[in-house]
Amino acid sequence: MHTTTTDDTPAAVRIRGLRKVYGGAVAVDGIDLDIARGETFALLGPNGAGKSTTIEILEGYRLRTSGEVSVLGVDPAHGGLDWKGRLGIVLQSAAESGLYTVREQLAHFAKLYPSPRDVDEVIAAVGLESKAGTRIGRLSGGQRRRVDVALGIIGRPELLFLDEPTTGFDPEARREFWSLIRTLKDEGTTILLTTHYLDEAAQLGDRAGVILGGRLVDVGTVEELGGAEARVPIVRWRDPDGGPREVRTARPAELVASLVARLGGEPAGLEVIRPSLEDIYLQLVRAAGVDALDIEEAAA
Repeated sequence: MHTTTTDDTPAAVRIRGLRKVYGGAVAVDGIDLDIARGETFALLGPNGAGKSTTIEILEGYRLRTSGEVSVLGVDPAHGGLDWKGRLGIVLQSAAESGLYTVREQLAHFAKLYPSPRDVDEVIAAVGLESKAGTRIGRLSGGQRRRVDVALGIIGRPELLFLDEPTTGFDPEARREFWSLIRTLKDEGTTILLTTHYLDEAAQLGDRAGVILGGRLVDVGTVEELGGAEARVPIVRWRDPDGGPREVRTARPAELVASLVARLGGEPAGLEVIRPSLEDIYLQLVRAAGVDALDIEEAAA
């Protein structure tokens, strides 16, 4: 069940031929993927593409229909308490008790792990020092989200699942959170991140994968996704008659220089656009022609 990464250490996550079918609806359709230990991997895709089902199978919350899965060397379908204690999970929404203070809730969860982080250190890491003595039920939505993250990391997990972790965060809080994730990575934590914020994937991910219609259509570093052609710059301008023009070229400066020489000056509406991760992601979605039905809700 093991696979090796480039440094000959067992992968943190190994998936081969993963499928999940709900009735006649295929939610996950033959995924193969390795995630190395210490890697931060961002899983991208629209709602209903199969992200949540895949993550839930890896976490041991949902049984697969077929395929092979190994998480930290264990089949999640048979993972016991010791294995679960090696995981940290931050769900899209959590049901922590609103009756306890932030510190009380974290102190309670810390007792469940053999080598937890210091409670006050975690409270500081998620920016809740001023709210440590406040009942969770009195916190704002964004502050409660920070509690979710704190609960996910209190046990010093080997593998951390982050499902849309910065939903409800303001821009400053998101950047503080990114700093925390980089610290966890520096400590050797493997991180599997799902996010709708493509800048977040670009900032945090060593690699990313795009899942569409239950299939993993592309995997690579953020700089590799979509292939070299998807990153070819686009030069746009308007001809003297006002007609719009657009050309993809690996040498945009040469094209612009030739246009200036031919037209006797800079053309109207001149733009040189280098495709962003969002542009490339949307190209992949359109190329797949996927209608992202929320298949996962059918299993609820």
